[in-house]
Amino acid sequence: MASFKVCEDGTQHPFTLTKAVEDVTQHGYTQTETLKEKQKTLSSLQVCLSDVERKSEEAEQELRSKVREHLMLEGEIEHLELQTRVLHDRCASISADNTELQMRINEEEESACMALAGFSTYRNKIEDHRAAVLHAERQKEAHKELEEKRALVRMLTQTREELREDLENPNGNAVQMAKREVDALKGEIAVMRKNIVERRKQLEKEHETQIKKDIEIQNRRYEAIIKRLRCQLSKAQAVHRHMSGDIYHMERQIAELRRQLESSQDSVQHSMHALSVTFESKPERGQHQQGVGWDFRSSGDDSDISLFCQCPQH
Repeated sequence: MASFKVCEDGTQHPFTLTKAVEDVTQHGYTQTETLKEKQKTLSSLQVCLSDVERKSEEAEQELRSKVREHLMLEGEIEHLELQTRVLHDRCASISADNTELQMRINEEEESACMALAGFSTYRNKIEDHRAAVLHAERQKEAHKELEEKRALVRMLTQTREELREDLENPNGNAVQMAKREVDALKGEIAVMRKNIVERRKQLEKEHETQIKKDIEIQNRRYEAIIKRLRCQLSKAQAVHRHMSGDIYHMERQIAELRRQLESSQDSVQHSMHALSVTFESKPERGQHQQGVGWDFRSSGDDSDISLFCQCPQH
């Protein structure tokens, strides 16, 4: 079934059902895509809306917390203002007490100054009286002390002059005494030097004696060691000689044993040859003893050769 579609230019075109279905399908696909895009847009807008709502809730919570903090700060400020007023009143009362105490202190200072002035006057009077008493006592003792000091000065002056004259005189007592002291010191130094020399000689002798004793002890010790070593050497030489003799005797015995072994081997070989000749010369007896054989075996040592007989088994 075919139909015609009139175009805008007045021409007619055939319009089939298949074309209509394709158009409808295309239109439905376009609408579906548009719907999907709108759904995506809607979902993104919903996500944005939920994010905005969450942020608004967080902002509200933060605002509530700020409001609470503000209220708490206002309460604290009121409390601090109250404490400030209380402290201000207390400061005023303390200032009044300080003023009263300052007045009392000034009064006490004035009274103390008056008392100090009275004490100073009394002290000055006492000092004047004491000075007068001491002056009277000094007047009595000053003359005696002055005479004693004058006599002491005269005596010291005389002694100084005598000492000066004695020092200027080469044969004076002071010079002679100094010379005697110098001579005594020289004698003591000579005696000390002599004692030092004697002590050094004595120490050298003792040291030499001790060294000689040590050398003798060491010599005796070394001689004992040498004797012991000589004894050990002689013992070792005796043992060596004894062992050399034993070795020589053993070598002779070995040589003798070898000669005996060689002679025994020769005798055994001769016996074997004789036995073989005997068996060959008696064939009849050999028929009755058919199957009998002789086997000569060696055990690996030259000194031992065994003879085995093999008999037939019936």
